[in-house]
Amino acid sequence: MPQKSQSSAVSINQVSKSYFTGELETPVLTDLNLDIPRGEFVVVLGVSGSGKTTLLNLIGALDAPTAGRIHVDGEEITGRNRWDLAEYRRRKMGFIFQFFNLLPTLTAGENVRAALDLLDLEPEKRRALSVESLKSVGLDEKFDKFPSQLSGGEQQRVAIARALSKSPFLVLADEPTGNLDAETGEKIVATMKKINRETGTTVIVGTHDEDIARAADKVLHIRDGRITL
Repeated sequence: MPQKSQSSAVSINQVSKSYFTGELETPVLTDLNLDIPRGEFVVVLGVSGSGKTTLLNLIGALDAPTAGRIHVDGEEITGRNRWDLAEYRRRKMGFIFQFFNLLPTLTAGENVRAALDLLDLEPEKRRALSVESLKSVGLDEKFDKFPSQLSGGEQQRVAIARALSKSPFLVLADEPTGNLDAETGEKIVATMKKINRETGTTVIVGTHDEDIARAADKVLHIRDGRITL
């Protein structure tokens, strides 16, 4: 069974998750034990409904397990109040979603900067980090472009820049290539892999796309709420 470790990015111990409708229980994850070392690029591979999004939501403290314990960066996140969890997400987490979740009325630079607005930084520092983050994904020249002026791949790269702008300990990506063609998807995976290698940021990707698994340091197969290596 995985134990809490300072060398682990994520440690999951006997975690289960069920949803309830009245007295009806629907189990989604069952007795998961998992240890992810720091700095790895990990793919959680499974079909729709297998539990991969639920697992990412638990690690990201967007949901809570029904049973078990989760440690991230040696810090237990289970059983904490919502204010502590909001602070945890603010300090530790970067999120990349399938549908980009960019604000259409903000430019690329403003979308990235929005992730920094909750941090105690001077406006000039926030702008500089926004420029630097967009540059890291090859989009510094698109700083003043609105999402509608960008391709799908460019929008996803803005989302990656936004997730990385605060130098998070951990990045969670849920079907990050799901709305992209195969060629663009490969470029997005290459971008995430490059960031992972250059910064040492731990990246966990949930996907049904087996092609993404080729870029992974470790592939975790999830089926019916259970993980196999």
